[in-house]
Amino acid sequence: MSRTRRTLIWGALAIVAVVPIAAAAYSPFLAWRSPVYIVAGFAGIIGMVLLLVQPLLAGGYLPGLSAYHSHYIHRWVGAALVTAIIGHVAGLWVTSPPDMVDALLFVSPTPFSAWGVIAMWALFAAAFLALLRRRLHLRFRTWRLGHTTLTSVTVLGSVVHAMLIEGTMENMTKTALCVLVLSASIKTLADLRVWVIRTRRFD
Repeated sequence: MSRTRRTLIWGALAIVAVVPIAAAAYSPFLAWRSPVYIVAGFAGIIGMVLLLVQPLLAGGYLPGLSAYHSHYIHRWVGAALVTAIIGHVAGLWVTSPPDMVDALLFVSPTPFSAWGVIAMWALFAAAFLALLRRRLHLRFRTWRLGHTTLTSVTVLGSVVHAMLIEGTMENMTKTALCVLVLSASIKTLADLRVWVIRTRRFD
């Protein structure tokens, strides 16, 4: 791959990552929000950006990174994603505990809350499975199918959650980001063919 093409790919990823965050920073909704709520909201936006990066790393689509380095960075981005979601939920809990209790108990009147909670628990389960893969003594194919299923639920739940919310994120950039997250995830699943046992794997 030429240097120009590598630069264009990384530049496009940087733009996709920065533009939704920058657009949200100019949202009129921020004027009536507390600092904790604002931080929680941006943690959620960062989480969506990281959801785009994860399948790109898993599929080896980012130029200049070997399979080993892509896998290594994938782990750290996963940890950052979990941290972002914890920050998102914790901030919302501080600003409105009753609403968060309703969301966690699936009794909230807002549909986006249930999708967000489903995505959150699926993400935590996927991270748990990745962290304890060896200790659980799972066969690689079993582990991969489980991890992929959970991350797919995370992506779907997060996208629906984001699209249903009328809030800080600007609509056009939010829609574009969600479409890219779904597209990258679907392409990675198709290319890796997770239902087939791979002879090459990371141990």
